[in-house]
Amino acid sequence: MSLYSEKVMDHFRHPRNIGSIADADGIGEVGNGKCGDIMKIYLKIENNIVSDVKFETFGCGSAIASSSMATEMIKGKPLAQVLQLTNKAVTEALDGLPAHKLHCSVLAEEAIKAAVKDYYDKNNIEYDHSQFPDCAICGVCEH
Repeated sequence: MSLYSEKVMDHFRHPRNIGSIADADGIGEVGNGKCGDIMKIYLKIENNIVSDVKFETFGCGSAIASSSMATEMIKGKPLAQVLQLTNKAVTEALDGLPAHKLHCSVLAEEAIKAAVKDYYDKNNIEYDHSQFPDCAICGVCEH
């Protein structure tokens, strides 16, 4: 039995939405000091909908797969729905991650939320601060 599902391996070998967006409306970067993974999410937002999303991830295969899957899950979605994305949903969409790699899906959720928060902050859009991750979790981002 393989440690990783076929979906994890597919998103690792053939990541979707990899790269950056030069004129991104929102950028979120988070990291995990213990494992060294760093994720950066770029959002292009039109009419409150994620019209494009890209990611750059420095990390293990699970981090890359989590980034890839998470971006697929939010593309074309309204921001209210994007903010409902959970690490559990990312993990389930990948048909599971080993317990010691679950933090990768947490980083994907946090990076997306940090990018949405960046968009809100840049555009002076009011928001519920409780919807966004606490920096004490990742120790890298400043949100």
